[in-house]
Amino acid sequence: MHYEIRVDGHQPEALTSSFPELEHVVMSGQTVLFGHVIDEAHLYELLARCQSLGLRVLEMRQLPE
Repeated sequence: MHYEIRVDGHQPEALTSSFPELEHVVMSGQTVLFGHVIDEAHLYELLARCQSLGLRVLEMRQLPE
């Protein structure tokens, strides 16, 4: 499964490095994290990581394969 997680703001490299399994781009005032998610448990772990880092998730969606 491939997912995209959009978070509010331009996040610094130090923060995006907390997601080594995902790539990221910054655009339109958002940071977009994207990549392969192994299973549902991994997805929830990524969202929990966002929450623990104080990131505001704007959108999360599964991308077509």
